[in-house]
Amino acid sequence: QYLNMAAEIIISIDRHANITLLNDSGHKLLGYDPGELIGKNWFTTCLPEDSVSEVSEVFKKLINAELENAVHYENMVKTKEGLLRCVFWHNTVLRDADDNVIGLLSSGKDITDRKRSEETLRQSEARLRLALKAAIAGIWEWDIHTNENIWSDELYQLYDLDPKITEASYESWMKSVFPEDRKAIQIAVRDAAGSERELNIEWRVNTTDGSLRWLMSRGQPLRDADGKVMKYHGIVIDITERKQSRAERDKLQAQLNQAQKMESIGTLAGGIAHDFNNILYPIVGHTEMLMEDFPDAGSTRESLNQIYSSALRAKDLVQQILAFARQEKNELKLMKMQPIIKEAMKLIRSTIPTSISITQNLQPDCRPVSADPTQIHQIVMNLATNAYHAMEKNGGELKVSLKEIEMGEYDLITPDMSPGLYACLTIADTGMGMTKDVTDRIFDPFFTTKEPGKGTGMGLSVVHGIVKHMKGEIQVYSKPGKSTEFHIYLPVAKNVYEKIEPPVNLPISGGCESVLLVDDEQAIIAIEKQILERLGYHVTTRLGSIEALEAFRANPDKFDLVITDMSMPKMSGDKLAVELIKIRPGIPVLLCTGYSESMTAEKIKSLGIKGFLMKPIVIKELAKKIRDVLD
Repeated sequence: QYLNMAAEIIISIDRHANITLLNDSGHKLLGYDPGELIGKNWFTTCLPEDSVSEVSEVFKKLINAELENAVHYENMVKTKEGLLRCVFWHNTVLRDADDNVIGLLSSGKDITDRKRSEETLRQSEARLRLALKAAIAGIWEWDIHTNENIWSDELYQLYDLDPKITEASYESWMKSVFPEDRKAIQIAVRDAAGSERELNIEWRVNTTDGSLRWLMSRGQPLRDADGKVMKYHGIVIDITERKQSRAERDKLQAQLNQAQKMESIGTLAGGIAHDFNNILYPIVGHTEMLMEDFPDAGSTRESLNQIYSSALRAKDLVQQILAFARQEKNELKLMKMQPIIKEAMKLIRSTIPTSISITQNLQPDCRPVSADPTQIHQIVMNLATNAYHAMEKNGGELKVSLKEIEMGEYDLITPDMSPGLYACLTIADTGMGMTKDVTDRIFDPFFTTKEPGKGTGMGLSVVHGIVKHMKGEIQVYSKPGKSTEFHIYLPVAKNVYEKIEPPVNLPISGGCESVLLVDDEQAIIAIEKQILERLGYHVTTRLGSIEALEAFRANPDKFDLVITDMSMPKMSGDKLAVELIKIRPGIPVLLCTGYSESMTAEKIKSLGIKGFLMKPIVIKELAKKIRDVLD
C-alpha cells in the first residue's frame, strides 16, 4: 500500500532484467494495468530500441559491481502506446543473504516536461540569434544645425513610408511612430542632443497593414575639429522578431522556473507538515481526553467538539498540502455537500464584518457527489474569501447556493463534460467585478490582483485543479463594478441511491503491557504518555533515540512494545528500530511521523518494523494499531 502511494516509479528487476516489482505510479506512467508488466523483460518491453544498448551496459556494470551502488542515470522509456518519456533514475543493487547480487531496485522521476521546457527554451534562443543576423538595417544622418535628414532606402522600408512622396524629416519620422511612444522618443532625442551623448531608443511603428513593428536605433554624434557636435548618424534595425522571441523566451523561462519550483515544494511541504503535525498532536490528544472526562458538559462539550473537529480538519488539510505538492490524487468518496458548505460558511461568517450579509440557499434534495470533504471545504473557503475581499471596502451581499440541475448536450460548458445530472454550487458577490482580461487569467498560478500580503495567486489555480480532479467544471461570470459569480459543476454520483453506512463506533481497547515511548518533543511525549496510561499501559519515556537505545540495552526484556518518532536528531526512528531489533529480535516497533517521503511499506517490512502511524494520531487509531501489533 505504501509503495503504491509513492509519487515516483519504484521498480525492481532481476539479473536477467525481468520485472519483479513495479508500483502503481510505474504502471500508470507506462500506460499498463496494475501487475501487467510483472515478469516482462524491462529492456525489450519498456525501452526504445536506440537506448537498449546504452542502458543495458549501465545495468551490467551495476550488476557486476563496476559502478557505485547508488548511481543516478536518466534515459527514455517507452509507454504501451509507443510514446517516449524521460525518467531520472536512482539505482541500488539488491543482494541476497550471502551478499550475492540478485537484481536492481530503482526509483524514477518523470522529468519529460522539464526536459521539453529546456529544449524549447534553447530553440527560442536560437531563433532570436537568427532573427538578429537577418535583420535589415536602415542608415540615417541628422544635421542638428540645419535640421536636414538623410535616410537610406532601407530606412523608408522600415518606417513603411514611400520615398517618392515622403520627405526625410523629423516630422515624417514622428508620424510613423506609434502615438503612445512619441513623447518618450521626443524626450530621448532632446536629451541626447542637449548632452551630446549617444542616442539609444526603441519604438513601435504603425504599418499600412495595421500591424505593429518594433524598431531600434543607435546613433553617434559626429564632431568637428574643435570637438563640437555637428551631426548625428546611426542605424535602425527591425527587432520585432527579437521582441517576440524574448517574450516567448521569458514565458518559457518562467515555465521552467515554475517546474523546478514545484519539484522543491514537496521537500518544503514535508518540513511544514512535520512541524505542524507535532503542534496538532497535543491539541488532538488533550481534546480527546477532555471529551472523555466531560461527556455531558453542555456548552463546554460543544466547544470541545468544535476544537476537535477543527483539529481533524487541519490534519486533513496538511495531508492535502502534501498530496498537492506531490501531485497525488486524493481518494474521493460518496458524500452530500450541504453539511460541509454550512460548516465553511459558519467559519466565514465569524471572520467577515457585518457590513457584508450572507444568504444561503442549499437545496436539501441535491444528491451526493464523488468528492473529498476537505477539498469541498477548501473550495468554499477560497471563493468566499475572494468574494469578501471584493466587497471589503463598500460592503455587499455574499450569496451561496446549491442545487441539482440537468445538463443536456447543448448546455455543456466544455467538451469534457457529459450530459446528465450535476450539483451546481454558486458563490456570488456584489463587489467590484472583473474585466475580461482578468477573468481570462484568474486560474493561472501566481496571478493575483490583490495588494501584497492579501494573496499569493495560488488559490484559484488550486480550486481549478480540485474541480477538474472531481471531473467537474468551474465557470465565472463577472461585470466590472457590479458583481462576480463562480459556478462549480460536479457530476451527481451515478449510484446515488447507495446507502452510506455511518462509521461503526467500536470500543477503544487498551492493555497492560510495558511500552518504551521515544520522541524528541516534550509536548508529544507528555500527551502520548497520558493517552497510553489511560489505556492501561506501563510507559517509560525517553527524549531522544540515543537515550532510548541505552535504556533498552540495559533491560531489553522489560518492554513489550516500542513506539518511536521518525525524525529525531543523532539517530532517526527507523535506524533506532534496526538497533533495537539487533539487541532483541522480534521486539514490536511502531514508527510515528508527521511526514516521511522515504518510508514505504516495503522498507518498513524489510527493517522489521511492525507498524506505521501518521501524526497527529487520534486515540482510536493509536489504540487499535497497538493491539494489532501486540495481538
